[in-house]
Order: sequence, then C-alpha cells, then structure tokens
Amino acid sequence: MKYYLIAGEASGDLHGANLIKELKLLDADIDIRCWGGDLMQEQGATLVKHYKELAFMGFKEVVANINTIFKNIAFCKEDIAAYKPDVVVFIDYPGFNLRIAEYVHQIGIKTVYYISPQVWAWKENRVKKIKQCIDLMICILPFEKDFYKKWNYDAAYVGHPLLDAIQNIDTDIHFRAKHHIDSKPIIALLPGSRKQEIAKMLPLMLELSKKHQEYNFVVAAAPGQTLAFYQTYIQAYQNCFIVKDQTYTLLKESYAALVTSGTATLETALFNVPQVVCYKGSTISYQIGKRLVKIKYISLVNLILDKPAVVELIQGDFNMQKLDQEFTQITTGAKRSHILHDYIQLKDILGNSGASAKAAGIIYKQLV
Repeated sequence: MKYYLIAGEASGDLHGANLIKELKLLDADIDIRCWGGDLMQEQGATLVKHYKELAFMGFKEVVANINTIFKNIAFCKEDIAAYKPDVVVFIDYPGFNLRIAEYVHQIGIKTVYYISPQVWAWKENRVKKIKQCIDLMICILPFEKDFYKKWNYDAAYVGHPLLDAIQNIDTDIHFRAKHHIDSKPIIALLPGSRKQEIAKMLPLMLELSKKHQEYNFVVAAAPGQTLAFYQTYIQAYQNCFIVKDQTYTLLKESYAALVTSGTATLETALFNVPQVVCYKGSTISYQIGKRLVKIKYISLVNLILDKPAVVELIQGDFNMQKLDQEFTQITTGAKRSHILHDYIQLKDILGNSGASAKAAGIIYKQLV
C-alpha cells in the first residue's frame, strides 16, 4: 500500500514515526511519502518537506508568511496527485491539513486524521469540514470521542501515543559526563520548537538560573534548530547547558522543568517531573487568540485532569517575579508533592500504551 503522511511540527514527526513503525509490521509492501521530519525519515519514509520549513507561530506570523503557506499547499496537492497514495494520513496541523484534506477527498483518495485538531478549543465549526472530507478520525485524548459524538460523528479513540514514545527510554549513566554537567540537580528548560517562541521564552528561563546557582539549567534543543542558535542565548550563563536529540533522557534526569505549553507539558508529566508551564506570544497574536480560544487551560496536563494541577504563567504573568515564586514552589515547596500526586491520576486517565499499534491497525483495516 502507498501511504502519504503530513505532519507540520516536531510532535507530529514523533507520532508519525511511531505510526510508520507499526504500519511496517502490518504491511509488507508499504511505501510511504511524507511531510514531517528526521524521525519519520529514519523509519523509511521519503521526506518531501521538513516541518521546520512549515512552522509559523501565531496570527501575525501566519499573515507575514501567507504567500509561502499558499505555495506549500499548492505543491502538496500536486505531489499527492502525482504519487497517487491509497490513503493520506493527516497528523494534527489543522490550518494546513484541512485544506489538503478537502482536495484529497475530492479526488477520491481515502482520508484519515490521526491526532485530532483541537477543535474543542477553538474553531469548532471546523468539525463541519471534518465530517465532509475525513473518512476516519482517530483521537488520542479521552474527552475527544465524546466531543465528536456531540456533533453526530463517530471517531475512534486509541489512547495517547506518548505512552509508547517514552516506554523504551533507558537511563543513560553517561548523560552528565557527555555534556560536562556536574552533580547538581538538573532543571530542564523546554522553550518550544519554533524560533519565534524560543526567542520569547528562553531568555527569561535562563535569567532564572542566576538566582539559583544550586541547580544546573539544561536546554532541550528542538530537532529543527541548530546548537549554534541556542549558544547565542546561553553563552552568558555559568550553570546552563544544551542537549540535542535527548529530550526524554534529559527529562528522565531532571528534578523540575520550565516548559512552554504544548505536547511537552504532557511529556514532562509522564516522566514525573514537576513543572511550571510558560507561554508568551506576540501581543497581537495573544489578543486575537484570547478572544477565540474557549478552553480553561493551555497545558494538556490541566486539560486532561480538568483542574489547575500545574501553574500556567501566560503572557504578562510570565515575568521574573512570578516565575521565581512558582519555581521555588515546585522545587522546595508543598506544590511539588501535590503535582506528583496529580500525575498519578493523569496516567490513570490516559490508560495503557499501545496507541500507535491500535491506530496502525485501524488504518490498515480501512485499506484491505
């Protein structure tokens, strides 16, 4: 079978790679073409375009790059038409993927959406387009199936693929030695994957290190960024380090974390690392988003638990005074034990691993 997968960011590349791994076990004649990243390519997919060429964050940035986005959409349609896949699998990334899905449906190719867009948070009317052009929706969050049921649309629920991704991470006893990190406790810094958000988040996270010399602050470099890019930020700090392609190993070694909202908040929780969730975007993007988004929380941890288990410092609240205050709470205060207790509940809700295999099985059955 011929599969065409489209992911537009690092988390989609991870989940797409795990999906490909499972599909290869089911389909001996598999052929895959993708928009994604290094991880999908490593699993044998032909990489058409890397997600680092696609990632534009916020309304202001999207408008500024609108010509590039439209060129990418046109090119993607042409590439799919030439390849003639049996199925196109869309992985999150709704602004782009739903435009492509509409075209793919029109030319008679089967469409599967793996990892639902967060239509329950904003742009709920996108469900109408999903019902029109997506043959199968596969959800990874427990409340999403019920959300689609409300719209009279039957979606599949497989559980969260992050449970698969972290399952086989071994302890690296040479981690500190490799990166010249001494024995002080490690604070993981996960400032996002796009240059715009890293530039907003990382400087303040690093500045906190000056007030807490008793810790080592270690930045998890995003797959799509160079070490040189991060070096310009950390060179002025004594107790700060960078690691690349070892985010999970870093989390396994960490005592606490400062995390930009997104999939990383859930990853951090699954490694039992107390965290402060941080987010700051451009003023224009934030003001527009604030009026459109309908959710109580920005972190997946809080959304799944439906309570403020981890503190979220958003926009103006992301300042040194509040960051230092909340950091102290998760490292030495009572908040630390409360978070760890809530993480137990979080894992109970998410259930067992195996999401990637379940999703692959469902997709393959659609084709045979």
